Amino acid sequence: MSDLILFLHRRDLRTADNVGLSIARQRSPKVVGVFCLDPNLLQRDDIAPARVTYMIGSLRSLQQRYAEAGSQLLILNADPRVAVPNLAKTLNAKAVFWNWDVEPYSQERDRAMISALNQAGIEVKTSWDQLLHSPEEIKSGSGSPYTVYSPFWRNWVSKPKAEPMPNFVGAEGLTEAEAETAKSAGAIALPTAKDLGFVWDNALMLEPGEQAAQARLAEFCDAAINAYQEQRNFPANPGTSRLSAALKFGVIGVRSVWAATVTALEQSRSDETQASIQTWRQELAWREFYQHVMYFFPELAEGAYRKVLKTFPWENNEEYFQAWCEGRTGYPIVDAAMRQMNETAWMHNRCRMIVASFLTKDLLVDFRLGEKYFMQKLYDGDLSANNGGWQWSASSGMDPKPLRIFNPASQAKKFDADADYIREWLPELRGVDTKDLITGEISQSDRDRCGYPAAIVDHNQQQRKFKEQYQQQRTITGKEPEVD
Repeated sequence: MSDLILFLHRRDLRTADNVGLSIARQRSPKVVGVFCLDPNLLQRDDIAPARVTYMIGSLRSLQQRYAEAGSQLLILNADPRVAVPNLAKTLNAKAVFWNWDVEPYSQERDRAMISALNQAGIEVKTSWDQLLHSPEEIKSGSGSPYTVYSPFWRNWVSKPKAEPMPNFVGAEGLTEAEAETAKSAGAIALPTAKDLGFVWDNALMLEPGEQAAQARLAEFCDAAINAYQEQRNFPANPGTSRLSAALKFGVIGVRSVWAATVTALEQSRSDETQASIQTWRQELAWREFYQHVMYFFPELAEGAYRKVLKTFPWENNEEYFQAWCEGRTGYPIVDAAMRQMNETAWMHNRCRMIVASFLTKDLLVDFRLGEKYFMQKLYDGDLSANNGGWQWSASSGMDPKPLRIFNPASQAKKFDADADYIREWLPELRGVDTKDLITGEISQSDRDRCGYPAAIVDHNQQQRKFKEQYQQQRTITGKEPEVD
């Protein structure tokens, strides 16, 4: 009789190219999946209904994949620090396997589970899966973690990348008696997002599940990746991979993603396409850079990294913040982006930078408020990536060029020159002259006719104000520490 191994899924909702699951299957054919609906996460006030909807859909797909492999995925709805050890003990599991995560709560949770399982005499086996290189693999020459992207990238890209892991096949599941025992230990039927109190009735940018993610990766690498360097910054064009949610939940393996870029490079026929593929690889490295720094500097989850922004006198005008949230600042490119996120639970990356700069540098609102609002809306919301992007835009994070201010008009002129994106998300302005949409210099009569608000602040004035306060803070805080 085969030993029972429980494999605990978290940010790896797939059976293909899953490091920990593959190792578990090598150990024993009797591998049963577990996913715990963690109230410590689901009861937070920054959980997006669309994100939970995508997660539940991906879990439904994962259950099907387990069934196809001959096993099953059990669902728990309780604190995993208690529920997982209890399930393992009740089922007399030989071991519990899982893949590591970088987030502060995840690490605390995992240490507690390891302690409880060890006390019960149950083996624990952990692996790195969501990264091409674990945090300990990428260090500076002095052995310290990187705090600047460029040297991180040079080290990261120079290292060989692992091949995709074998598929999970030929497994054994629980007997009927064991399945009943699992129910007595808390196993439940997979609920819907609405059962959990999360309502999202709009379409998702990407269908949940690993099959949809694999199809999207193949489609992207067959065409759009070849022009990625040129097209990625234009929000009206479908020039990005849109795999962010799949990577956040591990619905697709990062080794499979890298392998797809290798194939794309082999099929490339020009320097331009090779450069585009390399540019997309750099985005994968940005993702890992932000996860590495979150792992080594968990305090990033709570606030600014740079001294000058830790005590910055944010004004936090509530009316300004609500206008920003609702897409009624009077700046068309900003409002279009916010409307896109509110309606689709996704926003183009160029626009994420524009609206983040506007909130912090024009409205002088604490970046943490914007960071939280994004997490409340985005279906791809990820602590490390979201925090890293916001701190980059707010000049509060790890960045060799700390003071960066985006001009909404110049950004629109450069990346939405025909105002196609603006018109798509601000339909009331479709009849307004393109130049006026880009510059934001819409006449009061046009604003009145369209029901579009006046600009809530003057960009040039606010930019000067932010710079003045920034310099005052630098005087107070002194020289920044050197960064690697």
